[in-house]
Amino acid sequence: MKIITVCGSLRFMKEIMEITEEMDLQGNCMLSIIYPAKSNKEDYTEEEIIMLDKMHKERIKLSDAILVVNVDNYIGSSTRSEIEFAKSLGKEIIYYTDLRC
Repeated sequence: MKIITVCGSLRFMKEIMEITEEMDLQGNCMLSIIYPAKSNKEDYTEEEIIMLDKMHKERIKLSDAILVVNVDNYIGSSTRSEIEFAKSLGKEIIYYTDLRC
């Protein structure tokens, strides 16, 4: 069993939920993205955004690997930052597209 943190753009929320479930059913412990309860990013304070980012990085620290959900090879700047953070910690990087091959 691996502990894996899911990373990716929330524009792919449906795909993220599906692949997270699939990976769970394969016996992995998946740490998922926090889905925003507020409809707009502007509804969050700067402090809340910083806290959510910090907590996601804490999930990455706890993980053996990260799973980058990159539908249509789209990886945004936040996800790129998470990949670099995971690499700096020596974490395995798994790409969603690799799982679909």
